[in-house]
Amino acid sequence: MDNKPWRREWGGGMTSSPMLGGSFLSVMQAQSRDDFRSEIVRFANELGFTYVSAMTVIDLSLTQSEFITVDNTPQAFRDVFTNNTDGRRDPVMQHCRRGTLPIIWNQDTYVSQDAGELWEEQAAFGYRTGVALAMHFPDGRHFTLGVDRDEALPTEPGSLSRIVADLQLFAVHAQDAAMRLFVPPGRQLERPKLTPRELEALRWTMEGKTAWEVGSILGISERTAVLHLQNAMHKLGSINKHQAVLKALRLGLIH
Repeated sequence: MDNKPWRREWGGGMTSSPMLGGSFLSVMQAQSRDDFRSEIVRFANELGFTYVSAMTVIDLSLTQSEFITVDNTPQAFRDVFTNNTDGRRDPVMQHCRRGTLPIIWNQDTYVSQDAGELWEEQAAFGYRTGVALAMHFPDGRHFTLGVDRDEALPTEPGSLSRIVADLQLFAVHAQDAAMRLFVPPGRQLERPKLTPRELEALRWTMEGKTAWEVGSILGISERTAVLHLQNAMHKLGSINKHQAVLKALRLGLIH
């Protein structure tokens, strides 16, 4: 299996596996930490994984950050992990700290980074393979999501691609809920001012239209449509157009 960062990203409309569609909406409606945990565990199980971990990180200063972790990690493994001083050697953790592309990992990932003993330690608790990703925002907020299991991942490219795509899409919804639930009110996203064109571009993106289709509908070039979407993403503090749509919906900017 290729353990390099997964570079194929989902695109086009905001679609997903029918079985998982309800999970995307339900996690956005979470009203408490327990609700949030229930939804991410349900999603992971439906995707075929035993364990899940979602971490919200808020940078308080250049040297201090607050970490809010929600997971279903077994207590025995949690005790081992808490006492482990080799976290900085974990290749999955280091990948998520630096990048945003999903990483598909297994034993080879750890062995190739001279950290095979770390994999052996976690494999004893059922953490043999998984998929993880991180989302980094310019205002000192970060979100990571990972799913793990004991059984090997499918080798058929289409099945693996679907798993990664569903995880990416769910992460967009989950981070929105996490930021609302765990980020202090004073650091919540303010309601930005978007132009009519930027709002129209987001509305049609919500309907599943590509930038070329948005441009055709609005009577503008594809390049201009992309520019409107990029401006909207910047104003909403989003890393992609789908996250921008979700934030605009939550803020009541589009319906």
